[in-house]
Amino acid sequence: MFKGAITAIVTPFRENEEIDEAALRKLVEFQVKNRIDGIVPCGTTGESPTLDYGEHDKVIEIVVDAANGKVPVIAGTGSNSAKEAIEMTRHAADAGADASLQVCPYYNKPTQEGLYRHFSAIARAVDIPMVIYNIQGRTAVNLETSTLARLVKEHSNIVGVKEASSSIAQMMDVIDELPKSFDVLSGDDNMTLPLMALGGKGVISVASNIIPREMHDLTEFALKGQFEKAKALHYKLLPLFKGIFIETNPIPIKAALAMKGMIKESYRLPMCGMKPENKERLRKILKDLKII
Repeated sequence: MFKGAITAIVTPFRENEEIDEAALRKLVEFQVKNRIDGIVPCGTTGESPTLDYGEHDKVIEIVVDAANGKVPVIAGTGSNSAKEAIEMTRHAADAGADASLQVCPYYNKPTQEGLYRHFSAIARAVDIPMVIYNIQGRTAVNLETSTLARLVKEHSNIVGVKEASSSIAQMMDVIDELPKSFDVLSGDDNMTLPLMALGGKGVISVASNIIPREMHDLTEFALKGQFEKAKALHYKLLPLFKGIFIETNPIPIKAALAMKGMIKESYRLPMCGMKPENKERLRKILKDLKII
């Protein structure tokens, strides 16, 4: 159902930290114009932890409206509370989102049975496609392949996983053991090509906020089996993949978009501006790649 390059889009703020709706709409238009394969609002890159519920709903509504059916919208509606995740997912479905992205519950460290019951409850409550987001580095819990397989077997609307476990062995197990129709997407830009070479379908990308066409091309080459072309593009973009994580995401990608004049460089605490030396490193990468 989902393949290619899908952008985990930033949430632009004005200087007063209010959501910049005009800038967000322009970002979506930029993505669509440059052949992106999907958009995820209100993920980690969208600073969802600092959005209140009304703002969260508003961002999803804006992105769905701006995308206007031209690309699928996978709304980030995960929570460490199943009740809250269900409420946000229902709103996203009503707003016209094509699917939801459900992060593993964070901080409360559920067992595998708890993860199974959490995602099952959401899948039963809201009948739109679901992509599970497995990122142990942020959530302190890993969704094991056996638990994912159990969920997919029992819930037809669980259609994919954003895999950011940093374990290539686990990624291979997921691709090998789950149905071929199940979409395995990278959660790390620099793992996109390795994962796709093993059978993954694409990436939910941070880099594509600023280089959507290049990320689309990279994933399209890989999907077509044109791995030499994909490899050349991968290595060309690798400095950017590294540069946008020299500080905590989404700080560097928002700084990069601000350097390009696409948004104001505004964050909500605890996110804050980059160290000057890191910003200059990032600026050099962007200039070397002729992004700015």
